Amino acid sequence: MDVIYGEGGTAGGGDIPLPKRDVWTALKHGFRCRCPKCGEGALFDGYTTVKPYCDACHEPLYHHRADDFPPYLTIMVVGHIIVPAMLLVEQAWHPEMWIHWILWLPLTLALTLVLLRPIKGAVVALQWALYMHGFDPNAGEAAPEPEPKPAAAVRTVG
Repeated sequence: MDVIYGEGGTAGGGDIPLPKRDVWTALKHGFRCRCPKCGEGALFDGYTTVKPYCDACHEPLYHHRADDFPPYLTIMVVGHIIVPAMLLVEQAWHPEMWIHWILWLPLTLALTLVLLRPIKGAVVALQWALYMHGFDPNAGEAAPEPEPKPAAAVRTVG
């Protein structure tokens, strides 16, 4: 069995050797917005809210600490697509400024909204694959388990 070694012989410095997780497979699953472990269960509950557990394999996912990294990566990717395209259009056709506004603002917004979710999925999957944050059972820094969602309140008329 492949083992990831860090300080003390394991990923988090504890006593239990951890099996190696395939980073590329996890990234592929995460980019598809699927569970990084099994690739079957949905990763998100809503647009970018990560589910606490995978529906298919019950892998805990609430440990993730994606924070501002997915929006940062999304801005980088969208900027590297939009800016060269904008410069190319300007050099080739010299359109009026209002055409630039009509063309590039909606395209930037659409591309950002389309890419944010898969990029966040890939970041969560990378954290899972590398045993980062609470995904490492030996680290001792695990986030508290989320409380179950409250059942829908029943209103009685009376």
